[in-house]
Order: sequence, then structure tokens, then C-alpha cells
Amino acid sequence: MSLAVSGKLVKLLDLETGTSKAGKEWKKQSFVIDTGAQYNPEVCFQLFGEDKIVMLDGLQPGTEIEVAFNLSSREYNGKYYHNIDAWKINRSAAAVVDAPMPTESFESTPGSDEDDLPF
Repeated sequence: MSLAVSGKLVKLLDLETGTSKAGKEWKKQSFVIDTGAQYNPEVCFQLFGEDKIVMLDGLQPGTEIEVAFNLSSREYNGKYYHNIDAWKINRSAAAVVDAPMPTESFESTPGSDEDDLPF
């Protein structure tokens, strides 16, 4: 299941590292965004692996982002555990700052009868 949600980056949690049973090193980074929803607006996502964690480089708390993610659940000893795994992060269109528009005057100067319009 693949979904996406937009919100403001609230915080980056501490980087977690470890070693698997097979002896491979792993890294996991979690982060929280505020979706602005009325109820339970904060959602904690995780990025697993160095190649995914680099997507957070340059992002500061307060940045508007859109997160694509997968939801998954697994059962262990009769209990279910859920993961919200982010796989893509983009800065939201609202976060892109537009350059100021040039302030040109389209009015003709006083005393000038210039009218270049063909109609």
C-alpha cells in the first residue's frame, strides 16, 4: 500500500544503528511531520537504510514536505506491530519561494499618445 501526505517537518529523531543476525550493519532515521489535521496531526515516519536517510539532508524543522510512504503490519507473539516507511520526500509546492515579480508600469507616460495595441 503506497500513500502520500503533506505537512510541516516538526523534528528529526536520533539516528538508530545496529547489527542484524546475519552481521550486516543497519541504520534507521525517524522523523515527525505535522499534517495540520484536527485530530492526531503528528505522524512519525521512518527511513531505513543509508540511501533513504540522505533524503533528509538539508531539511530543517518547519520545512513543508510531502512524504510518500508504505504502511505495513506484522504479527509477533500474538501482537501486531505497524511501520510507516517513507520512500520519497519532496519539498511541498507551498515551500517554494517565488521570486518577486518585476514592477513594470504598463501605463503610458503622461502626454504620450502611444497605443501599440492592434485593437
